[in-house]
Parts: sequence; C-alpha cells; structure tokens
Amino acid sequence: MSSCPHPPMDADNAMWPDNRIQTLFGIDLPIVQAPMAGPTQAEMVIGAAQAGALGSLPCAMLSPQQVREQCASIRAVTDAPLNLNFFCHQPRAADPAREAAWRERLAGYYREYGLDPAMPVAPSARAPFDEPWCELVEELRPQVASFHFGLPEPRLLERVRASGARIVSSATTVDEARWLEQRGCDAIIAQGAEAGGHRGVFLREDITTQAGLFALLPRVVDAVRVPVIAAGGIFDARGIVAAFALGAAAAQIGTAYLFCPEAKLSPLHRQALHAGEGDDTAMTNVFTGRPARGIVNRLMREVGPMSDLAPAFPLAGGALAPLRAKAEAAGSDGFMSLWSGQARRAHALSARELTLTLARESLQLLSQRPR
Repeated sequence: MSSCPHPPMDADNAMWPDNRIQTLFGIDLPIVQAPMAGPTQAEMVIGAAQAGALGSLPCAMLSPQQVREQCASIRAVTDAPLNLNFFCHQPRAADPAREAAWRERLAGYYREYGLDPAMPVAPSARAPFDEPWCELVEELRPQVASFHFGLPEPRLLERVRASGARIVSSATTVDEARWLEQRGCDAIIAQGAEAGGHRGVFLREDITTQAGLFALLPRVVDAVRVPVIAAGGIFDARGIVAAFALGAAAAQIGTAYLFCPEAKLSPLHRQALHAGEGDDTAMTNVFTGRPARGIVNRLMREVGPMSDLAPAFPLAGGALAPLRAKAEAAGSDGFMSLWSGQARRAHALSARELTLTLARESLQLLSQRPR
C-alpha cells in the first residue's frame, strides 16, 4: 500500500477549541466528510482523508462486495482513519393497499412518458445493518462505524465495538441524543433541519418540530457528555466556527462536497445544485418514503412534498424508478431525488482542497476571536 500524506496545517491542533474528535478518531482536523449514499465513493473519501478529515464511505446502497472493493481502493492510497456508514431502519411489512394507491397516483405520469401504469417494477432497497454487515465490519475493521436511524440491535453493536471501531450515530432531538449516549455511542452527530438528505429520526416520525442546527446543537451539547459533531447547513468556515462557539467538537460537511469533481452525480443533479444557494429545498418523503431534504422539483410540487400515499421507507422509490429513467433521458430532473442542504455555493475545489480550505479559513477566523 502506498501512502500519500497531507501537508501539515499552518497551526497545530492546539488552535482548535476542542480536540476530542481528533483524539477519538485519530484524525488531524475536526471535520467529517458526510457519507452521502450515491455521490460518495472512494475518490471523495480519499481526498477528504488525505487532507486530515474523517473520510466516510456510505454502505446502504452498496453490496458487501462493493464495499470491499471501495475500501481496497481507499487503502491502496491512504491508511488514514476510515468511517463506514450504515442505515439502521426497521424494514416495514409490505402494504399492498398503500402501494396500489401510490401506483395509481403516479399513473398519469406513467402514461405521459409512454409507460404502462401496471408494469412490474423492481422494489427499492436500502439494506439495514444486519449479521452480514456486522461480519464485514469485523473483516474490514474501520476506525469508525457510524449509523443513521438509530443503532443496530445490542448484540451486533457489541460486536462492532469489539472490532475496535468507534461508534457514532445521528440525533435530531435531545431525547435521541440521550438515547444514543446511554447505548454507548462514542460521539453523536447533532443533525439540524437544514441538512440535506434523509433525517436521522428514529424515536418519533414527526418532522414538523425538528429544530434547526443552532437551536438543537447547544441543547444536545448540554445533555450529553460525549463529543458532539454539528451537521446541517454548514458550508464554510463561518459555519464551522459558529458550531464550535455552540459547543461542537467537530463539523460534518455534506452538500459542499457535492460540488467537488469526485462527487458521483448525474449532470441534472449537478445542474440543479448550481442553480441556487439552498432556499429552493424542502423536506419530502415522496422519493423513498422517509423524510429527506432536497431541491424542489416537479414531483415534489405536484404530489408532495410530504404525501400520505408514499409507501414506507424504502419502498416508495421502486415505482419511481421507471419514471426517473424516462424523464432523465428526456433531460428532466422532475422525478429525481435532488438531495441538498439549505446552504450551498458553487466551487471548483477537489475534496482534498475543499477540506484544507475549510480548515485553514476556520483557523484564521478562530485566531481573530478576542480571547
């Protein structure tokens, strides 16, 4: 294995207000590259990790063999700490009546694109953490295992811990943060309503009361003893410094990395990201059956953004797949999930350059604060 170390920062870790995350994960910078399923693959992880952040590989849309291959690609370049991220949702039983109602709601779109509304569709799959995934963690031994939608069952969680991985999960409320700490999380991600992609909710499904990050963050910090990672709407150094001021030990960055050339995005998704700065997003469940933040498009306007007809996660996506394929081929993003946070600005930086820029500018701002 070859190694490609990143250059040292101009200032050492003593300049950061809190070094607990660097110590806990063995990284140089208090930055976590968010594990965004689909856009994030080995190239993005490598760039962020080489710069000193925690590189994160999302596993929910990959097979175990694909994860092995991605990890092999990462390890061929860097031995920096690695985070493997998994979903922990509870699979829902099939609901034929709801699925039929959803197909009926989409029937007009099918006919518009010359599709048979009764055509068979492949089910949409998001693999929850289970025995095979646990065996993969034991095999690959990542430094960090992070989870979304709660935590695995206790016996699997203990095996993950025994593998040597630090355990992290997302909280969208103070109650969720306390629940995670009580079950042994080494760090907690406080996910504000501004964040792009799926909400990490798991104790309750009502998203109408979810707080923004800067309302949620100090309350979570006060409620738990473990270090807290801020996530949601943090796009530049000002957001990172503000998160530190409210008690965070690190920041998780997602949408900013979508502008990097390493992001695996369709041209239409990339075009939509460049067209605005974040005030064009809404929370929606119509793409997967679970609330997630994305750029408003045709389906969200006409069906949602929140629809009682959408089957439970992840089943809503199956019926949309043929529509997405047809519309995308015709140059329309109307049926795509255009995940994005509420703050974004176009840039042309690589994942490595972005990470180093965020760190450098954050340290500059911190050095200007009155002491």
